[in-house]
Amino acid sequence: MTVAIFLWSLMAAQAMLVAAMACYAYRVIRGPRAQDRVLCLDAMYVSAMLLVLTIGIRSGSAIYFEAALIICVLGFVSSIALAKFLMRGEVIE
Repeated sequence: MTVAIFLWSLMAAQAMLVAAMACYAYRVIRGPRAQDRVLCLDAMYVSAMLLVLTIGIRSGSAIYFEAALIICVLGFVSSIALAKFLMRGEVIE
């Protein structure tokens, strides 16, 4: 019984993460300012990382955890690059 509850809760978490990513995608497309778009992209990569982690928990494979780590690192670097671009107008000085 507890395994079934665990799997159902993972499926519910995945559904909620996909719904959150859809809301973020809407805000990225319709965002009034560039700062709103960058903030939603940050939230979107966090949700994508969590979605990959839940898939890794369901499958029991370690490759998904490494993919989530790569998503996290690339998302952080892109957030810094976008913030620098919005502040100064250039990424590389």
